[in-house]
Amino acid sequence: MSFFYNFGNYILFLKGMFSKPEKLSVYIDRTITEMNNIGVGSLSIVIIIAIFQGAVTTLQIAYQLISPLIAKPVIGSIVSDSSMLELAPTITCLVLAGKVGSHIASEIGTMRVSEQIDALEVMGINSSGFLALPKIVAGLIMIPMLVILSIFLSNLGGIIAGEASGILTYEEYLQGARESFIPFNLFFSLIKAFTYAFIITSLSAFQGYTTNGGALEVGASSTKAVVYSAVSILLADYLLAQLLL
Repeated sequence: MSFFYNFGNYILFLKGMFSKPEKLSVYIDRTITEMNNIGVGSLSIVIIIAIFQGAVTTLQIAYQLISPLIAKPVIGSIVSDSSMLELAPTITCLVLAGKVGSHIASEIGTMRVSEQIDALEVMGINSSGFLALPKIVAGLIMIPMLVILSIFLSNLGGIIAGEASGILTYEEYLQGARESFIPFNLFFSLIKAFTYAFIITSLSAFQGYTTNGGALEVGASSTKAVVYSAVSILLADYLLAQLLL
């Protein structure tokens, strides 16, 4: 019953964001700020993860497929498809769930326990829309961009690892990647990115918004935001693959 109670509150929270919107200029300013926090603030960790996940995947695929009967471009084909379909969107967003999700939950949770949200409501401001909606919109804009960057850097990492280890040249890698490229795979990756972006930002904002207590409860809400976002991402990953592939 607790699940249905919390899920119902989550739906009402989302509905409440649009019940009394503020001026568009207010949302634009806050959205740009959140785009900087979510996108630019996560750039370094995304770059590091993407390059190494592409490099490691290339080495492991090569280890499993070393055979005179298998052409080397097949390695580039597998790594590039894996990067688009799973590695870049899912791994990147799981990391962002920890970084972005915990930040959103702790920020809004601190405002709740320090009664800043109550002050916004006393002034007649729709607190859920004012605090959460710009974060959700910023996430829907920036996280798919980070996923696209991750796809590119994963392939770059694969090329570097292939050249450095002597497993395959960059021409062989690109040949395999081009031969196996299917536009729908990229489209599917973006669908996953938008879905995960909404999950991370909305669930984290909800956990922060419904915080009750003091500093300990803020930490608990931050932890719940990360855990719930990660589990929801994995569940959505399975459902999207089942429905669209």
